Amino acid sequence: MIEIRFHGRGGQGAVTAARLLAESAFLEGKYAQAFPFFGAERRGAPVVAFARINDKQIRVRTQVYKPDYVIVLDPLLPEVLDVASGVKQGGTIVLNSKNQIQFPHTKTSLVDATSIAMKTLGVSITNTAMLGAFAKATRLIGLESLIEVIKRHFSGKIAEKNVAAIKAAYEQTKVAG
Repeated sequence: MIEIRFHGRGGQGAVTAARLLAESAFLEGKYAQAFPFFGAERRGAPVVAFARINDKQIRVRTQVYKPDYVIVLDPLLPEVLDVASGVKQGGTIVLNSKNQIQFPHTKTSLVDATSIAMKTLGVSITNTAMLGAFAKATRLIGLESLIEVIKRHFSGKIAEKNVAAIKAAYEQTKVAG
């Protein structure tokens, strides 16, 4: 089973990203679940969400404590949170950042999702860009299924802008070697 943890700030779409990722996996014939961890969240406060993907039915219903992958939507969060906490040895962190940050025993893939979001969406909501980066960094989810899910959830210009964010991030992600 693949376990993913999302770190973001309220308003960046971490919870929505987890749901969109799970739906993309479902479209590809996999079992998936997504859920948030709620505390005293408010716009700008740190938020955590989770997703699981498996070829078999998922019976676990707890938080993800030892993720295979971590997606960090806000480039400043590593300065205030241990976003790599519990990541499995050799796991991957997909980070919204212009600058390389090393985390012990992990690979780090980078994308400047904030710039992509500002250019494509006009706001700094980085969730769909980070899903494009995750698709490229991990190859666990296909770009086509992500785009299909976006088109199911959004319409018109909003869908087009989010598809553009996914594609741009997919192209611009620097994958850990």
